[in-house]
Amino acid sequence: MLVVLAARSAEVGPENGTLVVVGGAARSSEIYDKFVELAGGPEVMIVVIPTAGGQKRYPTDWAGLNVFHSHGVTNVVLLHTYDRKEADTAEFAAVLKKADAVWFSGGRQWRLADSYLNTHVHRELDTLLKRGGVIGGSSAGATIQGSYLARGDTKSNTIMMGDHEEGLGFLKKVAIDQHLLARNRQFDLIEIIKAKPELLGIGVDENTALIVRGDVAEVIGEGYVAFYRQESIAAGRPFYLVAPGQRYHLKQGRVITRGRRR
Repeated sequence: MLVVLAARSAEVGPENGTLVVVGGAARSSEIYDKFVELAGGPEVMIVVIPTAGGQKRYPTDWAGLNVFHSHGVTNVVLLHTYDRKEADTAEFAAVLKKADAVWFSGGRQWRLADSYLNTHVHRELDTLLKRGGVIGGSSAGATIQGSYLARGDTKSNTIMMGDHEEGLGFLKKVAIDQHLLARNRQFDLIEIIKAKPELLGIGVDENTALIVRGDVAEVIGEGYVAFYRQESIAAGRPFYLVAPGQRYHLKQGRVITRGRRR
């Protein structure tokens, strides 16, 4: 497994390990190639958690695993439960001790919170990052990585601040939205940041990923990532768009590599 160590002073992202935050509808092989590369190559073990999708059951040969098989990974394991008591057992979470990377599929992020928040699974995910592993996810699998759970209401995904407000917290003091420009959501995170000015808002467009190591995040893929801060909103600049190839310092709030702007 490729171990990537970030600065110990990281305040927003993980001190060790890497996050891959995908805005949904990932069509480009670039994103999955990068995820597999960060995990250590096709010989690694990847655990896929499909729980956000809401199916009654997920067979071990679920079609959602095929995207990793198509990128050369042979050791792909499915992990799923809707029973948080089961998720809070060492036996259920044991496979995560051997994993090099974990991927959260899309759906509704509150299902992930209901099943795994503050359970043994959650603790093993934190441990995976501490040993230099990789956690990624698309759409709901992106939003769950923040500490604040945007669109976490069980009634509708149009409610920004709903009946579930706590994510898994791999990114601290962060709220994440997805399908940003594709669904005209670029102004939606402002509601959360105004109510909770201590948060950093991150909106990721479709077929776009934010690669986070420590407090530094790089954009890859086709679209943009928007960053929302209370001071900018108050000054009439609701968000700042970062393009593929650019790197952004999450704590300092500035672009540190200019990359290829369009």
